[in-house]
Amino acid sequence: MSPAIITLASTLVRDAVHITIAPEQPAVERIEQKLFFVGKQSKNTLLKSLLDDTRLNRVIVFTQMKHVANKVTDKLKASGMSAVAIHGNKSQNARTRALDSFKSGNARILVATDVAARGLDVDRISHVINYDLPSEPETYIHRIGRTARAGSDGSAFSFCSAEERDYLRYIEQLLGKSVPADTNHAYHCEIARTATGTNARPAPKQHRERPPYKTSKKRFKSYRRKDIAC
Repeated sequence: MSPAIITLASTLVRDAVHITIAPEQPAVERIEQKLFFVGKQSKNTLLKSLLDDTRLNRVIVFTQMKHVANKVTDKLKASGMSAVAIHGNKSQNARTRALDSFKSGNARILVATDVAARGLDVDRISHVINYDLPSEPETYIHRIGRTARAGSDGSAFSFCSAEERDYLRYIEQLLGKSVPADTNHAYHCEIARTATGTNARPAPKQHRERPPYKTSKKRFKSYRRKDIAC
């Protein structure tokens, strides 16, 4: 609230109580944050490799889109992991059943979109995984705040592809610091790490549909191999 508005309000009311809600407060320090630069096509493999660690015993995985939440859940189930999904396309009964399964421990992993996870309060969340980075930096704070509750510790892992570098920049501006990155994992994508934003490089699909007229075949193939490497 600007000083001018506060001054105006003081002329209209008496003995008012001023309550300030700060949505941009930094993440609590006891949450261990870790960043993984990864190609979009390798996110599922990276997710599975992380979840193979049994120390991740109660996990919320956040996605941007509803259909992605379904796909991620199906892939985790196919790998033998107990996972359920909640998002806006599911009925209230289905969401209640999924959440009850997660709370009771029958499901180890809850895959959720932001809308469905608003107000979600589950104890003893060991890890939050941002499969997709949120477009709004305040949402990142909300997501990772699902862990490290009631004085306990917690961890938040975030995947960042080249297309999400702008989102990461906004999040780090809000935090006032960089999120520590693990660049030694098996699925590290150097293209994602060095990208400067959504316009850092053209999407590979655009290259396939409309390659530049004078681009050599050798150069085009080299670009595609570099992209597939992530």
